[in-house]
Amino acid sequence: MPNPNRGSCGFKSTEFEQEYERPSKSELKRQMTALQKLGEELIAEPRDRVKRVPMPEDVREAILECQLIKDHEGRRRQTQYVGKKMRTLEEHEIAAIQKMLDSWKGASKSETAALHAIERKRDKLLADDKALTVLLEENPQLDAQQLRTLIRNARKEQAESKPPKAYREIFQILKSLQAPAAQDDNEEDDVEEE
Repeated sequence: MPNPNRGSCGFKSTEFEQEYERPSKSELKRQMTALQKLGEELIAEPRDRVKRVPMPEDVREAILECQLIKDHEGRRRQTQYVGKKMRTLEEHEIAAIQKMLDSWKGASKSETAALHAIERKRDKLLADDKALTVLLEENPQLDAQQLRTLIRNARKEQAESKPPKAYREIFQILKSLQAPAAQDDNEEDDVEEE
């Protein structure tokens, strides 16, 4: 039978723990690693995008310099240096950089989704003749004869395993139909902002 008095010494177990006013070493290391990864994400972006990110000039120069280095060890050292420079940034600067990266990811995801939708529409056109009728009803400005010829050629290319020239042309036509719709949306947004 266990002793009921065992372990009860009359004080709380948290009573003698020290209170730290600074983050632990592990927390500091996690923060440094997160900033290093943020720097690596910036290094992976195209140069013109990096130039548009709001950050101090010395950090931008370190990132642009790292993009030019091809040697593995040299690039690793420069990446470490970028991480060191990132640690000098203030919270609001880091938040602005993260916000910019997130917006790029979101934009690229929506662009990818739009392109996949166009591809599905193209495949539907090749599989079903009724889809062409619906497309022509929605877009009377399209040349029906040209589209029928392209669809017939694309089917022939697929059957004979030829390069997909007509297949790509259909994609470009469908993509051009999406572009004016996106411009109309942007114009509406501009009107709402004014």
